[in-house]
Amino acid sequence: MNKNSKIYIAGHNGMVGSAIKRNLESKGFTNIVTRNIEALDLIKEAEVAAFFEAEKPEYVVLAAAKVGGIVANNTYRAEFLYENLMIQNHVIHQSYLHGVKKLLFLGSSCIYPKLARQPMKEDALLTGLLEPTNEPYAIAKIAGIKMCEAYHAQYGCNFISIMPTNLYGPNDNYDLEKSHVLPALIRKMILGKYLFENNMDAVRKDFNRFPVEGITGESSEKEILEKLTKFGIKKTRDRVAITLWGTGSPMREFLHVDDMADASVYLLLHYDAPDTTPSHVNAGCGEDISIKDLAELVRQIVGFQGEIIWDSSMPDGTPRKLLDVSKLFKLGWKPNISLQKGVKAVVENYLRPQPL
Repeated sequence: MNKNSKIYIAGHNGMVGSAIKRNLESKGFTNIVTRNIEALDLIKEAEVAAFFEAEKPEYVVLAAAKVGGIVANNTYRAEFLYENLMIQNHVIHQSYLHGVKKLLFLGSSCIYPKLARQPMKEDALLTGLLEPTNEPYAIAKIAGIKMCEAYHAQYGCNFISIMPTNLYGPNDNYDLEKSHVLPALIRKMILGKYLFENNMDAVRKDFNRFPVEGITGESSEKEILEKLTKFGIKKTRDRVAITLWGTGSPMREFLHVDDMADASVYLLLHYDAPDTTPSHVNAGCGEDISIKDLAELVRQIVGFQGEIIWDSSMPDGTPRKLLDVSKLFKLGWKPNISLQKGVKAVVENYLRPQPL
């Protein structure tokens, strides 16, 4: 790659895609091609084919995907499987047809078996049953990895894959139904803090920024409180409590999205598709934390003084998800942003006054 290489980022508005765009720009890459969904629907093969024919990108970053947390994954199973498969199929195949020099496919650590040996090495792929709640998304991502390997084996395409751990950071999704665990925790703690302080004005501003199932800051106080209660943020006469799913015992690893972007660009520059499998590379920090300890960390940073209740009748998900990142570290890359520092920055950014 050189600074003028034409690089197409699929999913540039998402958390990961936008971070990769920022990283490339910071390194002096100037010829970056993007399209929003109104201009290019990646689920539609004809549109993708026309785009590649017109733009002829030299490099492709496939960061576009339908994503969400445990609730969304388990509720919209068909959409998560179909839409992700279609996006991958079209972008990877058109990259082959149009002679793309290198493609980077972004997956997820959920590709590994639910009970995989920890930390999870790349060769744990397809060695056991998946976590049922996000199986459709995981199957789609596994298919993407195998497509990259197959196109390399059959056609010599330099298509590589990176599998990140749980990500967080700028442009994250704070939807109370569809967000991942860390942004959900951050928003719930912030809203809980507002309730504890009887600051309904702040709650209303939050709902105007991120409406919840059609309820905005202009809705009645009763409607807002009912919606908060539905998502486990409840105020009674003498207390404010946040109810979280499961026992809090599962262990999770978290990587700031800016670190993920830096690792992705590093692989684009320094890693080519090998002839052996597995070809994908794990991306993480190599350390994990329990969900309960994570909740306490967020509570401390946010300053929430209410109660946290753990609903053990709800699923925990995978008991532990820690990636073995020795392959990436041996290639010469390591993360720079600690969890404490990263969460503090995210909370400060969330609380920063929004432009009118």
